Amino acid sequence: MKLRGVRGAITVESDTPETVLAATRKLLRAMITANAIDPDDVASVFLTTTPDLTAVFPAVAARQLGWLNVPLMGAQEAPIAGALPRCVRILIHLNTAKRPEEIQHVYLGGAVNLRGPVPPLPEDELE
Repeated sequence: MKLRGVRGAITVESDTPETVLAATRKLLRAMITANAIDPDDVASVFLTTTPDLTAVFPAVAARQLGWLNVPLMGAQEAPIAGALPRCVRILIHLNTAKRPEEIQHVYLGGAVNLRGPVPPLPEDELE
């Protein structure tokens, strides 16, 4: 088995503990289902929020789902102009036999727009 990353993101309607936790649980459940994740195979989870979400730590949602022995770490995203507002992002570090192309990353709500094309390198950096 190898250590792989599973990414996910979801937007939240409002900055209340109830809405942030409900959205985070929804995203985690979708990531678990899409990748058949067993908590025993999870090495750690990194959760971030945009600066406009301050009502609750989204890691509480993982604890509510029973992930009591999984190391969780939370942080706030950098306040980048034009960034997607009210967004929770999750990176699950997972021990798995899956190849990278078999990992299913999950983007829900307004976060579906996060996986756009990668901008090309400037010409002076192509060589």
